[in-house]
Amino acid sequence: MRIMFSALVLCFTVFVATAAEAEKRLVTLLHTNDIESVYEPTEAFWNPDIETIGGISHLATLIDRVREAEELSFLFDAGDIYTGALSQATEGRLAWDLYSLMGYDAVNLGNHEFEYGWQSLQRIRQRARFPVLSANLFYEGTDIPLCQAYTILEQGGVRVGVIGAMGVDAFINAINPAHRAGTEVREPAPIIQGYVDILRDEVDLVVVLTHQNRTAPMQTDKEADPEVQRGFDEDWTLAGALSGVDVIFGGHSDHGLWQPVRHPDTGTFVGLTFGQGKYLGLLRLLIDTETGEVELDEGRLIPVESAKLEPHPTLVARIAAARRAAPDLAEVVGEVETLAFRRYYRESNLGNLLSDILRQTSGADIAVMNSGSLRADFHPGDVTVEDVLNVYPFIGKFHVVEIGGSAVKELLEYGYALHYGFLQMSGVEALYDSGRPAGERLVEVKVAGEPIDPAGLYTVASSAFLANGGDGYSMLAAGRVIQRSEARLSEYFLDHFRVTETVAVPPVGRQRDLSREP
Repeated sequence: MRIMFSALVLCFTVFVATAAEAEKRLVTLLHTNDIESVYEPTEAFWNPDIETIGGISHLATLIDRVREAEELSFLFDAGDIYTGALSQATEGRLAWDLYSLMGYDAVNLGNHEFEYGWQSLQRIRQRARFPVLSANLFYEGTDIPLCQAYTILEQGGVRVGVIGAMGVDAFINAINPAHRAGTEVREPAPIIQGYVDILRDEVDLVVVLTHQNRTAPMQTDKEADPEVQRGFDEDWTLAGALSGVDVIFGGHSDHGLWQPVRHPDTGTFVGLTFGQGKYLGLLRLLIDTETGEVELDEGRLIPVESAKLEPHPTLVARIAAARRAAPDLAEVVGEVETLAFRRYYRESNLGNLLSDILRQTSGADIAVMNSGSLRADFHPGDVTVEDVLNVYPFIGKFHVVEIGGSAVKELLEYGYALHYGFLQMSGVEALYDSGRPAGERLVEVKVAGEPIDPAGLYTVASSAFLANGGDGYSMLAAGRVIQRSEARLSEYFLDHFRVTETVAVPPVGRQRDLSREP
């Protein structure tokens, strides 16, 4: 009798333990952000352990491998899937097709999805095979949402609520006003919280996809350069302000977290991947489906070591088809003999080259280019149409604005505050001191070799985006527009290459930082 009782106790103990274990599930969340149509691998010159990194077809292969190894997984992107020559040639169709083929479960809208205007976005995003999210974007003056606010995903009995959101600054200052006219953004936190309150009792996990934080530095080696890393302040603040959110996957700043961080007050995990498809974020969580408790099992960034990954044949074929449909992209328009590269917080020879072309084309006294608009580098050798449009992929025109000499100094001073990176310029010689407080960094400026006249008038050529106050350049928006180009700015860059053939890359030195000199 005692033996039978012991056996019953043992069986009951095993049953209780088994039931308790059954309440906990391992769930893997995979995430990317700011891939921005970087379809090909790049040389990882900053990392001696990796030969080449990235490439969307190689990322697709990595995603497949990881998902095959995981018990239960979901795949998300925090936005910016557009930009580049092939995106432009297909009006964004290629991006939606590729992400559909890769099996994304939900994608948040980024500012780059507005590159061809919100009307185009609304038409083209219909081809996505996954929910396209953003909870706090509306048709202007209405409560009608621009797109889906949230979705509920379910696999293997685990339910995940996913909410998307756009940052206010990302919407207002990183989107051409003409491309968002008729829509508006609202503060994300209260809107997100309202949806969390609806979802929390229905799902096992709540994930928020955001596109906020400070505007990204367009610099290939940014992960190895602490000077240009923009952080994730808005995501961290949001993580502390919301209740009931398990995970925030962010974007826009192209910051990266080698391991996810957890907010001490709310327990919300935050993750970002540096962007451009160089890393796949992995966050594996142990979920107690009865109590709602969430524990970290593992979190890390997996490098897309393209030399070790076969390109995914389905994506390779789809990209090749897009190139065949746009044969003009293969035209060789000229060549450069030296590397023309980007620097986000400093003068760059690529910025000098393009601003020189803009000044020559426009006839303005000064030409300016924002560092964030330079999306790739020119490598020595032949330059194709696709190369030029990858370096400057935007469809906007240029404007020439007349402003006073005092406003020019304000323009430079604002640029040296580095809110949105370094302002690349032509027609200007300047001394500044980055060691001084923002707003007091400009030391001396000359235009056409002469000291600037505060009471004089000067013409400034820029993209229409900057001329309309983009990136916070309000002094340009306050000026008098005296010229609007007939064609896109990128067309003038292409024409310059065609006429010049061998394009000389100008040296740096027209803007000197006294704090960096001996």
